[in-house]
Amino acid sequence: MDNLNYGVIGNCKSAALISDKASIDFLCLPVFSSFTVFGKLLDNEKGGEFGIQVSPEYVIKQNYIKNTNILITHFQKGKDQFDIIDFMPRYDLGEHSNYGPPDLIRYIKHISGRPQFTINYNPKLWYAKHETYHKINKHYIKSFTKKGPYESLYLYSSIDLTEILNKEIITLDHDQFFLLSYNQKIILPNLTQINLQFERTKVYWLNWSTNTTKFPKYNEEIYRSALVLKLLTYEKTGALIAAVTTSLPETIGESRNWDYRFCWLRDASMTVSVLVTVGHGNTAKSFLNYVLNVTPYKNETIQIMYGIHGEKKLKEETLPHLSGYLNSKPVRIGNDAYKQQQHDIYGVLMDLIYYNFTIYGSKLDNTEELWTIVRSFVRNVTKNWKKPDQGIWEFRRNKKHFVFSKVLCWVALD
Repeated sequence: MDNLNYGVIGNCKSAALISDKASIDFLCLPVFSSFTVFGKLLDNEKGGEFGIQVSPEYVIKQNYIKNTNILITHFQKGKDQFDIIDFMPRYDLGEHSNYGPPDLIRYIKHISGRPQFTINYNPKLWYAKHETYHKINKHYIKSFTKKGPYESLYLYSSIDLTEILNKEIITLDHDQFFLLSYNQKIILPNLTQINLQFERTKVYWLNWSTNTTKFPKYNEEIYRSALVLKLLTYEKTGALIAAVTTSLPETIGESRNWDYRFCWLRDASMTVSVLVTVGHGNTAKSFLNYVLNVTPYKNETIQIMYGIHGEKKLKEETLPHLSGYLNSKPVRIGNDAYKQQQHDIYGVLMDLIYYNFTIYGSKLDNTEELWTIVRSFVRNVTKNWKKPDQGIWEFRRNKKHFVFSKVLCWVALD
């Protein structure tokens, strides 16, 4: 997979993958596990994209604003220069509250000259299963479905809306913007407001990075990794997903293509432990509350994974109308692995709980609930550790005895 050169932006509600040519090739709204708005990553022809097209003479470079999740794509042809600044708004509202709407902003900064480009705005709602229609209103383009479940999307822009849909050549001589939203806006956006959201989002990420632990070496790599891990958190519930995408194949042309937009308790626990280590303990508190919410009863067997809102049934289905990444079928949504048994999850979760107790002691406001969970885990390990399971590799057919599972069962009881 040598062409997966994508930047990722997000706001702890959803995330987008943006190619090195500034095309949005994957985005789900309003949340991580929703339908795709743009899914070119899963089908080059049918999936849909939001692209910026320029002549071949342009040199294109891409980078993040340092210590943020804001992506800049720079276009230059001689004196003609402009930037596409992509971000999903997220900023502090005070009193431990953050603003993170199901929006994506493309802030077009004019630098010099009179650069020209065209817009390929081609959303395909509901995984492109049915046709997406467009209607130009006074202030926005509304995209919507007529067949299947109804969904809609709104695009606001300072650029003429007809020129966008008709893919006319845009000559840039001042700043412009696009605001893509799952919701219709009550207050119409303008450049001043867009710039304010950009600055507030930048400040949020810079503040978050400032609280990240500094190390003697590799701080730049550690900060970037931590920022990406933060993007995988779903703030509303404390869940932490395995990936923002579905159906990227383990091997090109083969069928091991899974939907990873869910919370695997083992993987999430490991990720949370890393974030705690680099100074972000609140992530652990939120995740442990999520665990408590998905396992409320003493006699309930814990699953290996759940949906971001705590959904327990994650029915898997295929989308045969999509060709898959580099024609690697099938494209899947949902994941039947939720039915599996993986005994290692107890050890990883217990290790995280223990680690939090060593840091916060009895100051945790859910101490007694966590103690109930711990005792439940011990009962399950004692009962099941000698039995075979699907293991960390999630074999779908036969259960086996895996050393990793046995060792993590020992960790749970230790």
